Amino acid sequence: MPGNGRKSDVISFASGRGADGHAAMVARAKALIPRLRERASKTEELRCLPPETERDLHDAGLFRIVQPKRVGGSELDYVALVDCADALGQADASVAWNFANLASHHWMLGMFDPRAQDAVWKKDADALIASSFIFPAGRARKTDGGYILHGHWPFSSGVGSSEWNMLAGVVASDDEADGVEYRLFLLHRNDYRISDTWNATGLCGTGSNDVKVENAFVAEYMSVAISDLTGGPTPGSVVNPNALYALPVFSLFPYVLSGVGLGNAQACLDDYVEIARHRASTYNRAKLGDMQTTQIKIAEASAKIDAARLVMRTNCIDAMTDARRGHIPDIAAKTRLRRDGAFSVNLCTEAVSLLFTASGARSLFTSGTLQRQFRDAHAVNSHLAFNFDAAGTNYGRVALGLPSENLTL
Repeated sequence: MPGNGRKSDVISFASGRGADGHAAMVARAKALIPRLRERASKTEELRCLPPETERDLHDAGLFRIVQPKRVGGSELDYVALVDCADALGQADASVAWNFANLASHHWMLGMFDPRAQDAVWKKDADALIASSFIFPAGRARKTDGGYILHGHWPFSSGVGSSEWNMLAGVVASDDEADGVEYRLFLLHRNDYRISDTWNATGLCGTGSNDVKVENAFVAEYMSVAISDLTGGPTPGSVVNPNALYALPVFSLFPYVLSGVGLGNAQACLDDYVEIARHRASTYNRAKLGDMQTTQIKIAEASAKIDAARLVMRTNCIDAMTDARRGHIPDIAAKTRLRRDGAFSVNLCTEAVSLLFTASGARSLFTSGTLQRQFRDAHAVNSHLAFNFDAAGTNYGRVALGLPSENLTL
């Protein structure tokens, strides 16, 4: 059953506001680190979140950090997604990945037509919403009152725990003579089938399975055009006027998940430092902490991680400042956000790879955490949002006066 790991009653943590609310949520995420670390092997074995982990995230109010206050959410600034994923990623990247994905969909739902928000939150304000934002995977055609949608989407993280799903698709006439439109469609789990396909080498516990839809009707108000999510007022602004719901969604998309790579890298560094303080070389019994090479590796990895954190947080904070003053970034600024999102996660992956190599043969044992952190780092980095070739090319095109190739910006 979806959501079977959570308490049945609705818990609101919206009383904390502003900086205090933000700090409290990050503290709750950090408080979960010991128990989530203990469950990491179980999470990998299950290939999805254990029910008790899902319950912990619900009970802490973490899934609802960017949900509107009017339905009991915390409505924190966007940077909370980075900071909380950073904290949870220091325990288990799979947990952080599902947290960030599922929490961000409450934020996105706040931009839909209010009738779509009511369809979900009036029934259950805790309801989880999965997604797959691979637009070519879905095709839709206009019909009376809505759309007929069909398609097959991969990588729908946390779908087994979710009651709803946001699926991306292309709307076009049969001959595409009128052009195409990118849209998101909100479907109840009764309207799609889940295929158990997630057998992966990294982020093993995310349950990122496939979803298939066969000619489902989606009411007009249960869909939103991507052109309505590029910054400024949205269909949901009438009930959610906070600047949080006026952010350019896909320009900031990397920062939904970038905190996962950040926290994973921080945990890898912390673990390496702790080991180096006490471990001696197998061959000459010299203390690793006394070796200059060890000290340099720590300095380089920590510099990459600190730089990545600064880039991620600064861009999210600046985006909120822009939204509050009604400023919509131009295409150059949007491509820079995508560039920075990819680059900062690449830095985290480089840091983990550096430490993995420096750890020698001991890093290969499956009983240790480093091998999982290495696998998870590269799994995070494989997401298209963190492909620097794609983000960098588009940034360079715009810088040179050429049109953007990213149709979601």
